[in-house]
Amino acid sequence: MDINTLFIILACLFGVIMTFSVGANDLANIMSTTLGSKAISARTAIIIAIVFEFAGAFLGGGAVSNTLRGGIINTNLLSHTPYILLYGMLASLLAGTVWMAFASYLGMPVSITNTIVGAIVGFGLIVIGPHAMHWNKVIAIIISWVASPTIAALFAYAIFINIQRMIFVRSKPFDAAKRYAPYYFFLVGIVLANMIVIKGLHHFHIDFSLWQNISITIALGIVLALFGWRYTKRIKLERQGRLRSHFASTEKIFAVLMGFTACAMVFAHGSNDVAIAVGPMAAVITIAKSEGHVLYTSYLPLWITFIGTLGVIIGLLMYGRKIIETVGQGITNLTPSRAFSATIAAATTVIASTTLGIPVSATQTLVGGILGVGLARGIGALNLRVVRNIFTSWVITLPAGAGFTIAFFYLFKWLFA
Repeated sequence: MDINTLFIILACLFGVIMTFSVGANDLANIMSTTLGSKAISARTAIIIAIVFEFAGAFLGGGAVSNTLRGGIINTNLLSHTPYILLYGMLASLLAGTVWMAFASYLGMPVSITNTIVGAIVGFGLIVIGPHAMHWNKVIAIIISWVASPTIAALFAYAIFINIQRMIFVRSKPFDAAKRYAPYYFFLVGIVLANMIVIKGLHHFHIDFSLWQNISITIALGIVLALFGWRYTKRIKLERQGRLRSHFASTEKIFAVLMGFTACAMVFAHGSNDVAIAVGPMAAVITIAKSEGHVLYTSYLPLWITFIGTLGVIIGLLMYGRKIIETVGQGITNLTPSRAFSATIAAATTVIASTTLGIPVSATQTLVGGILGVGLARGIGALNLRVVRNIFTSWVITLPAGAGFTIAFFYLFKWLFA
């Protein structure tokens, strides 16, 4: 067998196994608010995961994938030794595979973003040297890891407090929910429009001016608001005069909102995390197919994206239960209204970062949103032991990704050089 064919096979093998782990960990984390709050059925959640994960990966992930393949390390320094980069990307894939599988087994919601970026940074620093790093991009990514969950937490806190004051503290919460629900549907429509329509049209090289984008976004927000207004009219109060019945019927409205918001968050995950997972795989395949003559290209073959996304979906279906239990039930008690607040905040934050080409962690962002909702209910509403374990796993992920990558790099270099 030709050595370059072997590299392609290894890249695909490691990539599929790693994306399986991403589905079992990252995507399971994304679906945790939806399933943990029991907003929609498991069957509906699976359909949303399949459709919007593929849509996000194919329509929205190009900028992030390009950042992973050539934005962190100055690949021009390896123009005379391209297989060094190939070994490094193979090592990154295998490191991500090992760490994500181990974390999924323990039920720790770690981040594929942290794992892969940490792996590439570790490889660049140890193998090539500090001068090979695009430090401005690395610093921007590191700042985003702190900023994105913080912004999501603040946004989720604000949304949940607004819902509390506008709806749940009223004497008739269900009537208030029917009155204000169209505004929340409008907010979801704005997010969905920015993600799916504008990013999707851009993928097909259909670009609009700023004002045209704003007009499309507002128009689709209005459409969804009208849908919400008509749909909520069909939801009836179960028992008149009972406050508990008002709360239960109000949560039914937010369950519908949560369904749409889950679509937005899964699309955001597909556009960010799948692109991160397939970035090193694409780099290996590009170098191997060109026999070392091409180091970087902005073109990402569709079959690579398909393989990566399929692996993510299978991982969720087969092995995602532990993470769903940890995040969806372990941090704080979630209802559809609380889950909606956390998820819409996280989706907005991830999409803004993805548009800028900054690889943020959807896992960290959503956990930040859940923490924001928990803090809005008071510190006692949070399971601080689970929160501590999650933060610890995030800190461990960076050195783990870098350490595994360096070890695997020298193994591959010894085997193939």
